Parts: sequence; structure tokens; C-alpha cells
Amino acid sequence: MAKVAFLGLGVMGFPMAGHLAAKGHEVTVYNRSPAKAATWVGKHGHRSAPTPREAAAGAEFVMACVGNDDDLRAICLGADGAFAGMGKGAIFTDHTTVSAAVTRELSGVARDAGIGFVDAPVSGGQAGAENGVLSVMCGGDAADYARAEPVIAAYARICRLLGPSGAGQLAKMVNQICIAGLVQGLAEGLHFAERAGLDIEAVVEVISQGAAGSWQMANRHKTMKDGTFDYGFAVDWMRKDLGICLATANETGASLPVTALVDQFYKDVQKMGGNRWDTSSLIARLRAAG
Repeated sequence: MAKVAFLGLGVMGFPMAGHLAAKGHEVTVYNRSPAKAATWVGKHGHRSAPTPREAAAGAEFVMACVGNDDDLRAICLGADGAFAGMGKGAIFTDHTTVSAAVTRELSGVARDAGIGFVDAPVSGGQAGAENGVLSVMCGGDAADYARAEPVIAAYARICRLLGPSGAGQLAKMVNQICIAGLVQGLAEGLHFAERAGLDIEAVVEVISQGAAGSWQMANRHKTMKDGTFDYGFAVDWMRKDLGICLATANETGASLPVTALVDQFYKDVQKMGGNRWDTSSLIARLRAAG
């Protein structure tokens, strides 16, 4: 078992750190809001630290799951950052969805300090984190990944190294591009079924067993039908991710017309007050349009 620090206790990080504790690792947590860290310690035991540097001190592995590029830089760099507390040979594993550019930037800083760095964004949402069945897409040095993978396994159903630093983040962009189109297609299909007077449950029972079936259909059709949108990944975060996808597409020359369109649809949802609704709320936009 390893000495591990976990930085960031949001809807994903809180249960992920909990799985590390349950597997017998020695865990120190840090959160920008100390109250959340205290709540985690009250539930799982172990300890918290007031800064990323103090949480990372002496840790063999430092895992992070924060909000965006700036948040990640803030917990890594500076006098109170994790890198300042990590010893040579320790591994920093980042589960945040950020740009490949900041990943490569921080990976370079870590390498110069003798620290390993694995970018390891996750897919599976809040339920996947709580159940310990996340899909983890990794980039980095093969030796660093080989050391980190058994620790990541505490909350992963599948974990793969996909290439050098930044490859994990690029794979997560593929994931978000695919999800955007799937959710919009499901929203349109269910909206059509409603307008046509069909029994949605009966329709989904049939079509989910064929080529139209997907994780989104299996896990979100009921909540979309009921108009309840408090089941995980928020629209604000999806727009952040899609913005990264679209910016990277501009750099690589990729064409993402559907992604760009769905991003604007999520912007419409934000204007409806749905910033914190989950991503299945695209159907609310269609209903509002009549």
C-alpha cells in the first residue's frame, strides 16, 4: 500500500479519494474549502492538510481532480504547490480535464524537478466515481504509468496508457466530442417520441437493444423524460470541456461541426438558468422551443 495525497474533493474527487482509503492506502487530502476536507476525514479517517505542498510532503503518489487549467496550475506550482512538497521519484497523477497544453507545461516542470507526471482524465461521471468504475485515459512516460496504474485501479474499471504526455487529455476530448453528439441525438429522439404520443419507456426498451443503444440512453432516458437534471456532470463543465475540444481542433485542423453546434445548444441551456443542470438537460431546450 502507498502513501497518497489527493487534491480536490468535488463530486468526483471525494469518492475517488475514499476508494483509495478503502483499499488500504495512507491518504492525505487537500481541498480549497477546508470544510469539505474535514467532512471527508470525518467519513473516511486519515488526515487532511491545509496546502497542496503539505498534503504532498512525503507522498509516493499525488492525485489531483480540480476544475480547470488555472486551478491545476494553482495546486501544482508556487511555494505552497504540490510540486514543492514532492520528493524526487514521486508521481503526480492528474485526473482533471484540462488542455493538453497545460498538461505538457506542468509535465515539463515536474520532469525538471525529478517528479513523474501522468495525465489521467476520467469518464464515467459521479456514479462511476462513487462505484469505483471509471474509465481512465492516460498519457505520460511508460515507467511512471506502470507505477501509478495499481493506485489508479482503486477507482477504475479500465485504465490505459495511450501515448506521451497530453495523450490522455486528447483522448478525453474524443470522449466529450462523442458524448455531445449522443446526448443531443437522444434528446431529439425522446422529444420526438413525446410529440408523437409514444410511450417512451416502451420505445427505449426496444431500441436500446439495437443499434441506437448507448450508455446515455440506458442511464439518462428516465431522468430526461422526468425533467430532472441533477445527476452529475454540469453544463458549465461540459462547456469548459467542449471549449477545449474546439480550441484544440483549431490547432490540429480537425473539423467538429456537430460539437460546435451542441456547444451552442448548451449555451442556450445556460441562458435558461441551467448552468448546474447535468448534460442531459439538452432536452429542456427542445421542450422550451415547443
